[in-house]
Amino acid sequence: MTTPGSYDIEALRAEFPILQRTVGEAGAPLVYLDNTATSQTPDCVVRAIVDGYTRTKANVHRGVHTLSQEATDAQEATRRRVQTFIGAESHEEIIFTRGTTEAINLVASSYCSLLSPGDEIIVTVMEHHSDIVPWQLAAERHGLRLRAIPLREGTSELDLDAFAAMLGERTRVVAFTAVSNVLGTVNPVRRIVDMAHAAGAVVLVDAAQAVAHERIDVRAWDADFIAFSSHKMYGPTGIGVLYGRRDLLDRMPPYQGGGEMISHVDIARSTWAELPFKFEAGTPDFVGIAAFHAAIDWLERTGIERIAAHEHELLVLAESLMDELPGVRIYGRAPGKCAIISFLMGPDASAYDIGMLLDQMGIAVRTGHHCAQPLMHALGVAGVARASFAAYNTADEVHRFVDALRRIHRIFRL
Repeated sequence: MTTPGSYDIEALRAEFPILQRTVGEAGAPLVYLDNTATSQTPDCVVRAIVDGYTRTKANVHRGVHTLSQEATDAQEATRRRVQTFIGAESHEEIIFTRGTTEAINLVASSYCSLLSPGDEIIVTVMEHHSDIVPWQLAAERHGLRLRAIPLREGTSELDLDAFAAMLGERTRVVAFTAVSNVLGTVNPVRRIVDMAHAAGAVVLVDAAQAVAHERIDVRAWDADFIAFSSHKMYGPTGIGVLYGRRDLLDRMPPYQGGGEMISHVDIARSTWAELPFKFEAGTPDFVGIAAFHAAIDWLERTGIERIAAHEHELLVLAESLMDELPGVRIYGRAPGKCAIISFLMGPDASAYDIGMLLDQMGIAVRTGHHCAQPLMHALGVAGVARASFAAYNTADEVHRFVDALRRIHRIFRL
């Protein structure tokens, strides 16, 4: 059986043993639709993790023995793999972090220390809290002003006219998501970057929701910083990437102090290591980083464009079936949206109720405010249920999901 994205879906699903699980009260086959939060991991990545722990577990850099040299080579091979994957000019522009959250915190803490009181940071109302709170902390620390681009009235798209009016001579940083984790809206990255650059601001793009669904070229985007996480792209948890322009990274002070990030230390003062190590204090998750290489290889081998085409087919099918159910409200209808469906059902079924009932039928979705409370306020809701699709989901799973919604519909007599 092939998918609209032209790969063998059954062979692909066989690479993910967790999909054979049963869950819920009736022991139903798992339908995993929480991919926006975290994707599942193929066997090749799990094997790479096991190999790291059973063959090459030794701290990276400075060790002269074989295991340390092998672990170091594996980590640095992943750094170069990330560089080519996103089209960065140099591997020294690739900083390993614990995830998108830490990558954004690094920039907010380090770059904003170079700013002056009264300077401005612009985010958007659709940001994940990880792209709001770090800027709030930086603003409080340095006397900066934080503003947010609203949605265009009656739509799930950003109001770029409002953004243009907000830009000014004190705008120093613009931070925004490439894809909304709630609405699925795909933002016009290059247009926003160009507008920000024209005002003299640097730009950080949160690519956590984009990197597994579209091909990213950092030089085509022309962003100054880009952050994303391995666990949303079929890789290990606890691994993230910050791409930064070398000239900016060179100017920025270290984010954390400790081992690895130093050149020389004495009691009075220290000097810093060259990039990228200046921003990588302490022992990294070198096993996870090495396994991240396998995840990127898997994505490339499967084909990001084919995965995206497959996910889009599932999105269209799911939305068309859900539109037939009275009382179902889908939040996010922007053209070209990512394969994310946030929804509520009638006046009485809360997002939590929906999620619990779906789980009893074997279907995993996410519920709540999705770390996007300002967006929930803009939408006028406390939270939503969210289904999101990945490479291994099937049309049959979409039908099971919507059939389960029909049962919930009857339970609440919507």
